[in-house]
Amino acid sequence: MYPRLVFDLSKVKQNLDTISNLVKKGGCSLMIVTKSFCADRRMAELIAAHPGVDYFADSRIQNIKNYCDLPKETVLLRLPQPWEVEEVVRYADISFNSEISTIRLLNEEAAKQDRIHRIVLMIDLGDLREGLFFRERDTIYETVEEILKLSNIQLFGLGVNLTCYGAIIPKHDNLSILVQLAEDIRARYNLELPMVSGGNSSSLYLIEKGELPEGINNLRIGEAFILGNETAYGQCIAGTNGDAIVLEAQIIELKTKPSVPIGEAGMDAFGQRPVYEDRGNIKRAILAIGKQDADIDSMTPIDPDIDILGASSDHLIMDVTPSKKEYKVGDVISFTLGYGGLLKAATSNYVNRTYIGD
Repeated sequence: MYPRLVFDLSKVKQNLDTISNLVKKGGCSLMIVTKSFCADRRMAELIAAHPGVDYFADSRIQNIKNYCDLPKETVLLRLPQPWEVEEVVRYADISFNSEISTIRLLNEEAAKQDRIHRIVLMIDLGDLREGLFFRERDTIYETVEEILKLSNIQLFGLGVNLTCYGAIIPKHDNLSILVQLAEDIRARYNLELPMVSGGNSSSLYLIEKGELPEGINNLRIGEAFILGNETAYGQCIAGTNGDAIVLEAQIIELKTKPSVPIGEAGMDAFGQRPVYEDRGNIKRAILAIGKQDADIDSMTPIDPDIDILGASSDHLIMDVTPSKKEYKVGDVISFTLGYGGLLKAATSNYVNRTYIGD
């Protein structure tokens, strides 16, 4: 059934081996982030069996519920919504937090469930997404003091997120601020504070350069393990596969037509005014997938001689004129994916999944 994602589990395993070895070289525990493939169960089972993985991590508690029975500790990365604290405490061993009001709700719920819930307090080092702002030390200390009053919350560590919003690249200098803050909090409050989580796939390059600050002891890895890219500079990581997951879609129409629409042009189905290159008459393939299911800007056809012209909700239009292959209706075209492409396709109920290389 098409369209579908094809998971090559042998390539995923190779990526996982490579990333695990790299992260351990940096002296860090490894969180594998599962959101890009919506916590697919087969993938989760493969990850759970890997000895180099220490934690499952996801931004959505619904995904964590899908694998909470597997033998890895679970971490909720997105700050908990107040309405979901019951499930956060029940299904996540650890959650990332920045709001004391939410932490108090987690404490109340943990008391009801007779549990100790661990939290990582997020520090904003300038990327300007979540976290207590690093320059406001008094606010950070006041928050720590309030947390320490709570009977069913353990302050487990500090964390930072970089590159995802502000595109600020992790460096030795900015991550050293987090390390120093953790040391200050340990000394000031006589705390163990076991985890200092130094970011995501964008921090990996620092290990190879020998510039990851001592004291960073955890990394959260999603794109690097599933697509083989570090995300600071977009470089491929040696020993990984960029095609561990590919998207396949089937041709439903193949006709020679002009390359530029005819008539007065208005807006397309998404309110945009597209611009078309005049290529003369071309062989156009329509595939049964569209913007409802895929991010066309994050898809690359494996056949190097064809390209994407555009898409509507349900149809992807391609120019297959230069291809050495004689395509016909019913043929399948395969694409490698960027992070956004994988995330959207995995989220769609209309994209099927199959597994090879098990």
